[in-house]
Amino acid sequence: MTADLPRSSPATAGRSAPDGRRGERVLVNRQRAVAVRPRPLNAFLARACEMVLSPGAGVAVCLVSDREIARLNRSYRGKHGPTDVLSFPANGRGGGRHRRAPGEFHLGDIAISPAAARRNARELGRAVDGELRVLILHGVLHLAGYDHESDQGQMERYERRLRRRLGIV
Repeated sequence: MTADLPRSSPATAGRSAPDGRRGERVLVNRQRAVAVRPRPLNAFLARACEMVLSPGAGVAVCLVSDREIARLNRSYRGKHGPTDVLSFPANGRGGGRHRRAPGEFHLGDIAISPAAARRNARELGRAVDGELRVLILHGVLHLAGYDHESDQGQMERYERRLRRRLGIV
């Protein structure tokens, strides 16, 4: 997925790393099933990254169709059907909260299906925009090295605290 996402866009946000390099945080919409407002979502991505990642870590989020996320889910996880969010660490193994090298620039990519987010939102009784923010945060945490499948609830507890701080309870 990394090769498919652009590395620059007028909607990028981010801060400079200590060595002066800037990690881009960019969100692109490559689906048409659900109307989304990319600018506020990109601003949210920047805030979430500032709270979780080192300043120079770059992240790309791509909003994709159910068909595309199902293809990615099958190719990378061996699971059939669409899912809501997938994270693809640039180094292939998760960024790791304590292992990031100063020169590590692009931390990874996140694919989100807005159609799946809409289904989740309906089921959970929240707005689609709020569910997209939940999924962006979830993907960023995975790129930071958190794994809810193996960490005895650490990621879930941290994610709940961050949701409250970011106003997406």
